[in-house]
Amino acid sequence: MTRPTRRRLLPYLLLLPGVAWLLVFFAVPLAQLVAASLYDPDGSLTTGYAMTWAFGNYSDVVQAYWPQFLRSFGYAGLALVLALLLGYPLAYAIAVKAGRWRNLLLVCVVAPMFTSFLVRTLAWKTILSDNGTLVGLLRDAHLLAPDGRLLATPLAVVLGLTYTFLPFLVLPLYASLERLDPRMLEAAGDLYASPAQAFRRVTLPLSRPGLVAGTLLFFIPASGDYINAELLGTPNEYMIGNVVDSAFLVRLDYPQGAALSVLLMAAILVVVVGYLRRAGREEVR
Repeated sequence: MTRPTRRRLLPYLLLLPGVAWLLVFFAVPLAQLVAASLYDPDGSLTTGYAMTWAFGNYSDVVQAYWPQFLRSFGYAGLALVLALLLGYPLAYAIAVKAGRWRNLLLVCVVAPMFTSFLVRTLAWKTILSDNGTLVGLLRDAHLLAPDGRLLATPLAVVLGLTYTFLPFLVLPLYASLERLDPRMLEAAGDLYASPAQAFRRVTLPLSRPGLVAGTLLFFIPASGDYINAELLGTPNEYMIGNVVDSAFLVRLDYPQGAALSVLLMAAILVVVVGYLRRAGREEVR
């Protein structure tokens, strides 16, 4: 093999480990999952599953669990809005105003991720408990009825999702805002732009790549989460992830669990593609 040929093949050889990893740990399991979703729904682990190409599994699970699908995307969307209200000012403050405290504040953002996902959710269960300090303060301030509660409500699930995935939103935003040239804001001020106009015309467009990446990194895992709904909610707050967990591990209904998983991935893919196309059009403008 000549040197020019080796040079042309080198990029492809460097890609081989990554491609092999994706094939073994993503493509093959995904194909098996799609195949399992088409198994005979009357089968079982003891008698085995026959491949009957049962496409009716998809319509069956949609009819049975469409409320959980809507609830999953609704909770994830509400948590995303709350995370943006908290995360954008936080990322901006760290990137632009923190100065020598920047590294410490970044550590504070990611520090919760050093502990177990389950432990963090259980901590929120304690914070929101009926006998907890927070509920007591809200009742004393007459912001919560004497018999009101935070735990086992949709609010608790949304708060848990927001807290859990907030770092995935803040870090990409920080990366975009940290590269913001302050001279551009000064130029906007020299052109008689108000702070609000400077934010809308300069800061927000320049931070859009981090905003797009952060919202996707937040929304995708939030819509498939089930731990927060399991520990902070009730069956009335269950998301589609709880149904998938029950199908695979409790009812042992593999075709139904696989069909739900494929539909969830497809729905998220449609949302992501639509969002990216809209973000692309906004970028062109």
